[in-house]
Amino acid sequence: MDNIFSHITAADIHHDLLRNIVSLNESENPFDDLSSNTEEWFLARQVESDTRPLPYHSPTPQLHRPFEEAQWLNAIHWPFKNRQTSRFSDGSFGVWYGSDKLVTSVHESAYHWFRGLLCDAGFEHEEVTIERTLYAVACDAVLLDFRSVSANYPALLHTADYTFNQSIGARIHGEGHPGLLTLSARHLGGINYAVLNPNVLSNPRPYSKLTYRLHGQTIMVEDAPGVPCMKIITSAFFS
Repeated sequence: MDNIFSHITAADIHHDLLRNIVSLNESENPFDDLSSNTEEWFLARQVESDTRPLPYHSPTPQLHRPFEEAQWLNAIHWPFKNRQTSRFSDGSFGVWYGSDKLVTSVHESAYHWFRGLLCDAGFEHEEVTIERTLYAVACDAVLLDFRSVSANYPALLHTADYTFNQSIGARIHGEGHPGLLTLSARHLGGINYAVLNPNVLSNPRPYSKLTYRLHGQTIMVEDAPGVPCMKIITSAFFS
């Protein structure tokens, strides 16, 4: 483990990263099943707003409205409060993942959607549709750069075994580094960013909305209803 850290460099990052999350193109009313009275919906929203703790604190609250808080929660805050096992974490701490390009983000998210949600649930042979939102998020941090050592440490890009990567994440987290960047295991030439400190992320903005449609062994990606922009063959996930 010490050997790989002796060969990495640092990258000074000051640009946007893309965060790809599950979303709905049309928001649903969470209170319409409680009452048919629109005035009671308004009251329920007010109670929810008044009692819910706000982890987001705007530096200019007089300028910001509730949707800025929602964007911050969706695009930045969620993985740090909902910790789970991932490539660089054993689940004991949160990691925020972003990509350098839309195509990399799509390949990464399509893999996890298909393998995690569909194969585990037994729906990989069904026609399934999911909607997603991409956010552009500003990152300002010095990150540990693992790209140059990938050839000598193939475990970094292993498609299924995250043991080596999780040991790297544990050390980075323990030493207080803000995060790292590495080559994508799903998209050749793509770059992924694993951020461990939410304070280096800011200014989340909607970037685009996508729809993934699984049909047979193909995931069609649409950037507008009925307008494909990308095709992914699911058999590649197992190669």
